[in-house]
Amino acid sequence: MTCFPAPPLFPRILHKVSRVRILLQRVSRAEVRVDRRVIGKIGIGYCLLVGFTQTDTEPQLVWMADKIAGLRILADDAGKMNRSLTDVGGSVLVISQFTLYGDASAGRRPSFLAAAPGPIAEPLYEKFVEMLRDRGCTVETGVFGAMSEVELVNDGPTTIWLER
Repeated sequence: MTCFPAPPLFPRILHKVSRVRILLQRVSRAEVRVDRRVIGKIGIGYCLLVGFTQTDTEPQLVWMADKIAGLRILADDAGKMNRSLTDVGGSVLVISQFTLYGDASAGRRPSFLAAAPGPIAEPLYEKFVEMLRDRGCTVETGVFGAMSEVELVNDGPTTIWLER
């Protein structure tokens, strides 16, 4: 029996999407539950759904942490997006979310081949959380890889897609 190598689909997928992905939602409150127990809870700030690929690197995490810590999308006294997390004493709720890499372009079930597997994604997630804290952010988290329930009130609504 002759075996043929698989087509190089996976490297092409990674090349196309080798970016940290974050869905940022400005919130007036947010919480994450695992097994019906509240694991992380914040008031005013950002709820971040964060996804990684196998080829994501520390410089990408640095850029993301700097961007999020410095974003001025919280309302000032005039109601304009002009304040950062530190300006308002806000917090960040960070949730791991491999499904940000779901590809539903073919078939009826999405493919998650571009998402980093747990052993690669978890250290990236932990490093990213640490970087946010190093920048003065108050950070709450979910449980990496756990089935979670996220409840939030999107303030605005304001939702921003970040990739790097």
